[in-house]
Amino acid sequence: MTIAIGDAGSVGVDAGRLGRIDALMQGYVDRGIYAGIVTMVARRGTVVQAGTYGWSDREAGTPMAADTIFRLYSMTKPVVCTALMTLVEEGRLTLVDPVAKHIPAFAGVKVRSDDGSLVDPARPMTVGDLMAHTSGLTYHFLGDSPVSKMYDDALILRADVPLAEAIDDLARFPLAAHPGSRWIYSLGIDVAARLVEVVAGKPLGEVLGERLFEPLGMADTGFGVAQGGRGRLAAMYGRPDLLRPGVTSPDALAAWARGEDQRVDVSGTYPVDRPEAFQRGGHGLFGTAGDYFRFAQMLCNGGTYEGRRIIGRKTLELMHANRIPAALLPLEIGGLPLPGYGFGLGSRVLLDVAASAAPGSAGEFGWAGAAKTHFWVDPKEEVVALFMAQSLMSFDLPELAMRAAVYQALD
Repeated sequence: MTIAIGDAGSVGVDAGRLGRIDALMQGYVDRGIYAGIVTMVARRGTVVQAGTYGWSDREAGTPMAADTIFRLYSMTKPVVCTALMTLVEEGRLTLVDPVAKHIPAFAGVKVRSDDGSLVDPARPMTVGDLMAHTSGLTYHFLGDSPVSKMYDDALILRADVPLAEAIDDLARFPLAAHPGSRWIYSLGIDVAARLVEVVAGKPLGEVLGERLFEPLGMADTGFGVAQGGRGRLAAMYGRPDLLRPGVTSPDALAAWARGEDQRVDVSGTYPVDRPEAFQRGGHGLFGTAGDYFRFAQMLCNGGTYEGRRIIGRKTLELMHANRIPAALLPLEIGGLPLPGYGFGLGSRVLLDVAASAAPGSAGEFGWAGAAKTHFWVDPKEEVVALFMAQSLMSFDLPELAMRAAVYQALD
């Protein structure tokens, strides 16, 4: 597959200055930080940069290509939240619905207090809480609360367990905080994915296919990779597999600081061949840069792509409005801050350009994945950009170098 590059000048981009991306990305490959990288940049709907660097499989000498397939990890989240919001548009649920209204297993959920006692939540966990990470749920790998450690026994970490069973099992654990009281990056969007199934009456993958992948032409995106496409799947490198029980963010950070970077077998936790069972909301999708660009460009377009409306413009404005009170900022994940950002429904939202320490515009949104996939959409500048690699828990910041190169090229 080749990506057609348009006339950068016609959309206010200096092609020569944008070319700085090539040297920057190739430098990361040459220094051995990433085996391979794919980038894409578009402005006003025109692709102005598409680059491939290094190898999708370093040991086999397979070059990175435009149609290389990536494990998207948490870049699954904005996709699932968008699908859920199409159901909200149809009036089939609301953001203020208690989760227990649709998933009864959560009716009796308790909150673990600092003294270890279990108490009733101060208010119900809502649908909006799930997507904004204010539900009180957490992640096993955060390792910053007793509840995180409890999740090591959760079925959600088993790739052979269907989503319905995994979410009912998750409801047996207490919450790490009262809903609305803290921003905690969490399994909330996995619960949101189950809401999609319950409300739509279909498996998650089928709903995503009907509402997003098929109308957007995302032919290589799904919860598995067909036998014929597995030769295009990028190998995984980096630090310990974060989806394994007992692995925490501090473990990964320590491994990165030691310079650990090796090939990692993630076939057990992120399988290519179990799409019937392995359907999740917080991770699980496979896809190409070109496919994800179609999704991101649709968001930038206000909900349309190639003349077809996928979701309403005002719905997207709601999704990408900050929901986090100032008292709960700055956001942080595992002790690492996200300065300048708030959070909407499934995506971060830029509030303070200066605090973010990178060029951009207030209202920019996007997200990233644990294996170093990253995208952002800047509606003000009509920019869409993607950085795709496969390096688990890399704490390097190539996305900031790429942002600088993109914005300095705008006329």
